[in-house]
Amino acid sequence: MRVVDVIAKKRDGETLSREEIEFFVNGVTRGTLPDYQASALLMAIVLRGMTIDETSSLTDAMVNSGNRIDLSDIPGVKVGKHSTGGVGDKVSIVLAPLAAACGVIMPKMSGRGLGHTGGTLDKLESIPGYRVDLGIEEFKAVLRDVGTSIIGQSASLAPADKKLYALRDVTATIASIPLISASVMSKKLAEGSDIVVLDVKCGDGAFMKDETGARALAASMVAIGTRAGVRTEAFITDMETPLGRAVGNSIEVIECLETLKGRGPDDLAGMVKRFASRVLVLAGRESNEAQALSCVDRALSSGKAIETLGRMIERQGGNRAVVEDYSLLPSVNGREQCLAPRGGFVTRMKAEAIGLASNLLGAGRSKVGEPIDHAVGVILLAKPGMRVERGEPLVEIHHRDGRGVNAALALCSDAVTIEDDAQPPRPVILGDVR
Repeated sequence: MRVVDVIAKKRDGETLSREEIEFFVNGVTRGTLPDYQASALLMAIVLRGMTIDETSSLTDAMVNSGNRIDLSDIPGVKVGKHSTGGVGDKVSIVLAPLAAACGVIMPKMSGRGLGHTGGTLDKLESIPGYRVDLGIEEFKAVLRDVGTSIIGQSASLAPADKKLYALRDVTATIASIPLISASVMSKKLAEGSDIVVLDVKCGDGAFMKDETGARALAASMVAIGTRAGVRTEAFITDMETPLGRAVGNSIEVIECLETLKGRGPDDLAGMVKRFASRVLVLAGRESNEAQALSCVDRALSSGKAIETLGRMIERQGGNRAVVEDYSLLPSVNGREQCLAPRGGFVTRMKAEAIGLASNLLGAGRSKVGEPIDHAVGVILLAKPGMRVERGEPLVEIHHRDGRGVNAALALCSDAVTIEDDAQPPRPVILGDVR
């Protein structure tokens, strides 16, 4: 088999066989396929697309390029969760201990932030001592004892994805539903969960800007998981506006803690409860979502959910005292506010601009490996639907020694639209794919 023939076949819009796809992925994994030929095939896929059979074969080949985690020796149904990323997206940090408090095992391998989106690992590393680099056996031990564990992606899982993503990043081949689907699902299937729940973001701050594209991506990933024998469902969720009020790292951890204590912002709390209720039904803990919601509410009101997060933090080397003492988290004294230029109703708050503002302060990175400042970020004092008066604070900037303040204020100011009349609220969950 010659790779040039495989490239030509896809260039001409033909369907690749499983053997041809495995040949391609094995060559990338072993380093025997030159980057220029791998990039040519990636571009052909972007331009010509893939059938669901091809995409499933690509996913399988990427899964088989590395190890699979075996969680069968841990009692109970294991539910994995993945988000396509957004601004202020801290759902996993709240959902995982909440689901565990309700009796569901939730293993979670997460990533770091890049560009305008934040990363779960960066947020958790705000907690003094918290380790995201657990080995697989350590990871499984925390799952057994706590019911959940959030760690970094193991390098041995789907190594082909890491190599292919690096090529896609520099060859303008990111925007492809088959390639995105295979990238996400190869890692989720290798993690060993029995069920996978996906959070596909849609809107200004998401990769998929419109609901049609988000639904197509969700349908593709659900089909891949189902074909692999893993029950897979997806929610389409809003990312026009940042989720919650905090955008940063340590300030988002505080918001997570507050949400687990029943004091979180309505949009975040509502989304987490919806996800958690569905997870309980899928795992067989409750027969319907109404009963599941009652269980979720009890876990929150009783303190069991926040106690579960504290145990996870402690088991992974972190200082459990942060659950009650937020002063132990990184913080800065610098504060600046963006003020409303006129009175009226906030009708829009662009998520991408807010995310970029947070990054300019030092909360994020523009390339892999850059250091970040866990203390800085943006607090939203107003959200769409709220009435504000001229001069009223809209956004509060938490900065270190003035770094990035002026640019961040300009971005935040441009992100907010104020009009005379209120607009109908956009739902946090736009739909689902089952």
